[in-house]
Amino acid sequence: MPPDARTPVIVGVGQLVRRPSGPEPGADEVAALSEPVEMMAEAARAAATDSGAHLDLLARAASVQVVSLLSWVYLNPAALLAERIGARPAETVLSSTGGNSPQMLVDRTAAAIARGELDVAVIAGAEAVYARVLARRANAPLAWTQQPPDTARPLTVGEDRPGHSDAEAAATLVLPVQFYPLFENALRAAADETIDEHQAKVAGLWSRFSQVAAANPYAWSPEARSADEIATVGPDNRMIGFPYPKLMNANIQTDQAAALIVCSVEAARSAGVPEERWVFPWAGAGAHDHWHVTERHDLSSSPAIRLAGRALFEAAGASIGDVAHVDLYSCFPSAVQIGAAALGLGTDEPDRPLTVTGGLTFAGGPGNNYVTHSIAAMCEALRRDPGSLGLVTALGWYLTKHALGLYSTEPPPAGYRSVSAQAEVDALPARVVATDAEGPATVETYTVLHERDGSPANGIVCCLLPDGRRAVATVSDPPTLLGLEKEEGCGRPVVIRQGQAEIS
Repeated sequence: MPPDARTPVIVGVGQLVRRPSGPEPGADEVAALSEPVEMMAEAARAAATDSGAHLDLLARAASVQVVSLLSWVYLNPAALLAERIGARPAETVLSSTGGNSPQMLVDRTAAAIARGELDVAVIAGAEAVYARVLARRANAPLAWTQQPPDTARPLTVGEDRPGHSDAEAAATLVLPVQFYPLFENALRAAADETIDEHQAKVAGLWSRFSQVAAANPYAWSPEARSADEIATVGPDNRMIGFPYPKLMNANIQTDQAAALIVCSVEAARSAGVPEERWVFPWAGAGAHDHWHVTERHDLSSSPAIRLAGRALFEAAGASIGDVAHVDLYSCFPSAVQIGAAALGLGTDEPDRPLTVTGGLTFAGGPGNNYVTHSIAAMCEALRRDPGSLGLVTALGWYLTKHALGLYSTEPPPAGYRSVSAQAEVDALPARVVATDAEGPATVETYTVLHERDGSPANGIVCCLLPDGRRAVATVSDPPTLLGLEKEEGCGRPVVIRQGQAEIS
């Protein structure tokens, strides 16, 4: 049966990448680089072209939504984007911080269309962090738009509170490059693998991601890398947070943009969008794990992904076995492994890779906007494989905020569904954090952070006390730091004294 007129559908996707080529540009060339909002507009115009409809489809957007930016501050970037694409929207929207934002915006938009509250929306994001780096090197001022203080503010959607606790900050645990290695080492301990065994496995996973990026025309680093290249530490692949060298970290220093046009079936038909361009969101789900990492019961899994995934498939009337194409959020290898385990996916399925882009290391990690790219790439993959089902996952902070979406060129059997698993996640047990722990404990997981010259800087250790509480401590002794990278630290006895960990 033909889909209902209120069924939401993605009709156009656009991406752009401004890769470096040739010698580094001079100050005049850098100053002439287009700003993020213009990059969004270019991606939106590309999405209109991709839809096969006239650019008037952009002008019909009643909602213009932008993913929160890192590389430039706009008071209302959606208003600037609307002006550039000729739209006069009823609402302008800015997401909260977090890589979950693009999928969250699609879910919000699809639900509004299904309820009859919206007909056409544009969702876009862009980052120009690499341009900012070039400008700093060339001492070139960037005359990008600065809106006046009285600019009308957009509607802000999503939860936007700090991702770390005071106790974590006291132990210098505040950055992704510190948190995600903790998850990775916990995964290794849970799998009972040696450091070398686990590192080889993870490098193989990331090598497969790089192979996908090599075929992606919008990837920042479209080069296939061997597992040995990824695992071998050297001047061009320095260790950052053990066990992750540079080639296992998301690359935020990119200039990339992406845009989606989402509308009702009725609007798609009236705009003359050919049906072969249509990709239907089937369902969206969201939840966040216990907000602070140190309060989570287990550091090698994500109950929120598991429960949101279950809710997603139940709402869509499908299962993971029905999914042909997958893009798991891939800021670091631990995020992929934890997401795959939660959803019942293998990490090495030759016929079902876990990325359609190549991931945030190789395709690029443009701030909060990666998933706009992954949804665009998923739409293209589904058009090439009509009737198949695609799964996209997104996350924010430190495996904290999660958003999942199912997509197909076929309409959803029971209409679009938006669901949450938050109540189930909130009911799960949490750890009590001991902020003043002293005495014996056991190392649960750890990481060693490195200086730019490759030398160890400090260590962060998560410990379990005899009563089950968790404590975070630091390590500064150089021989201990070096030893933790050669011999397994998880499970070893430790004594905590004034926030410092003395590991046996």
